[in-house]
Amino acid sequence: MYEHDVVVVGAGGAGLRAAIAAQEEGADVAIVSKLHPVRSHTGAAEGGINAALRDADSWEDHAYDTMKGSDYLGDAPAVEALCKESPEEVIQLEHWGMPFSREEDGRVSQRPFGGLSFPRTTYAGAETGHQMLHTMYEQVVKRGITVYDEWHVMDLVVTDEDDPADRTCHGVVAYDIQRGEVDGFRASGGVILATGGMGQVFDHTTNAVANTGDGVAMAYRAGVPMEDMEFIQFHPTTLPSTGVLISEGVRGEGGILYNENGERFMFEHGYANNDGELASRDVVSRAELTEVNEGRGIEDEYVHLDMRHLGEERILDRLENILHLAEDFEGADGLTEPMPVKPGQHYAMGGIETNEHGETAIAGLYAAGECACVSVHGGNRLGGNALPELIVFGKRAGHHAAGKEMGEAEIPTGKRGEWEPAEYEFEVDVGAVGDRGPAAADGGAVAADAEGLMEAEIERARERVEDLLTRKGRNHAEIRSAVQETMTANVNVFREEEGLKQSLSDLREAREAYTEVAVSDPSRTFNTDLIHTMETRNVLDIAEALAMGALARREFRGAHWRKERQERDDENWLKHTLVSWNDGEPELWYKPAILEGEAKTYEPKVRSY
Repeated sequence: MYEHDVVVVGAGGAGLRAAIAAQEEGADVAIVSKLHPVRSHTGAAEGGINAALRDADSWEDHAYDTMKGSDYLGDAPAVEALCKESPEEVIQLEHWGMPFSREEDGRVSQRPFGGLSFPRTTYAGAETGHQMLHTMYEQVVKRGITVYDEWHVMDLVVTDEDDPADRTCHGVVAYDIQRGEVDGFRASGGVILATGGMGQVFDHTTNAVANTGDGVAMAYRAGVPMEDMEFIQFHPTTLPSTGVLISEGVRGEGGILYNENGERFMFEHGYANNDGELASRDVVSRAELTEVNEGRGIEDEYVHLDMRHLGEERILDRLENILHLAEDFEGADGLTEPMPVKPGQHYAMGGIETNEHGETAIAGLYAAGECACVSVHGGNRLGGNALPELIVFGKRAGHHAAGKEMGEAEIPTGKRGEWEPAEYEFEVDVGAVGDRGPAAADGGAVAADAEGLMEAEIERARERVEDLLTRKGRNHAEIRSAVQETMTANVNVFREEEGLKQSLSDLREAREAYTEVAVSDPSRTFNTDLIHTMETRNVLDIAEALAMGALARREFRGAHWRKERQERDDENWLKHTLVSWNDGEPELWYKPAILEGEAKTYEPKVRSY
């Protein structure tokens, strides 16, 4: 067993920043990651980091844009923390050596992005996340922070009191991919989950194969609520054949969207008469799919994104890697022809419920980054707001876990504040299948002390691995494929009641199939079949919670479009969706959005661009 003060699970932007912050407070920190840090999906982020750096800009304007972009489902204490602290975090990155793009006068460059009232997106060409990841990893190495890479974290080690608010997290259990052995990581101060997104729930996604929502599912099974899981961002510009992301920076620099008829449809068809291509992502994605569905798409699948008019010099200076992506995956030369693009799953606005310090409902357990829902993004994330979330809330979680005094949080977690039960009955069974099996929750274990609890969980995880390796049964791939197909068909950009019900029925079948899952590869080291099988369990839990929230939320808000409900309903739905596991039986409930900020209340207004 390994012992540290703070254990960070995940080595992307949020995990690295959390580890640095905890180390700054004097903690003995370890990072446990199933990937080498610089292979984390943060490296795929292209566009930039929003920060109010210019005299003509302000954090208050950034906060208003963010709240409007969220369709007024963001929580003001989190939104304002993000916008206030982002400038100092960007400057810190610059001091650490991050090579930001610069203007001729030496200032870091900023470009326009969708939904912003000021060009405040700071960037490093079109590979901002890559540069940020390497910059922070250098700091981790410099500071001597321990990194355990190629360890797949299987479960949290949490006590099993009836009320999750009484539970305590003592560490994690992980599988060493290199050695084929299970061991534990005990954390005396806290565990910080920074495991990223869950794009593998869908079959067309910008996310990496490793993005299976592990942290969200582990926290859920341990008793932490998932928040706002129905709000999924579909990025408007992904390559049709692969889902590879084409940065919003292309549109920020002046790229134009055309349909099959050569019409600049964002303006000509009235989707966004003021901002056009720089409307928020949910608006642009729906516009593109509407063009395709109404017969104005190219090959009935995609639209064109044109940047030729920007000129070779500007493209090579600011968007060079976009040329390589379009050429490599679609055979399109962005200097001489438009690029094919269509919406693809990109980001989860929802995740592990936390407060603005990164704390969850369980003592000693924190979350930050895309796996967390604090909530800064509400119903829709603005482009350029993901990377500042990583560094602002990664830092906050790291400081708090290491013992820094940060005052009382304004956002309650769990059922500690105001909440209400959901009045919705699902037509199919949801949750665990039968007795506790591989698809059921772990929750926690009984032991006299933390060390005994760790040992009990390690032994249980070893038994589970042994069972998967030695039993005969179904391959996980067909089950995961079935999940991805129904989610893409029924819980996509456009959602209908019957389709959402069908997805829950399909997911029930997938859960039942997973009880018979087995690993065909008997090897003990670098067994990707085993890892993917365990990940598929997480994909199942997340997909079900997502579909439940989407079916129950009877309104159109942000990225959540409902055919039957074409209006935002602030009277009844200005609230967050929570799903709690409760020993295998998912419980749906709600808590109000917090719109009261430091100096103002963010009154919901009509959201147009």
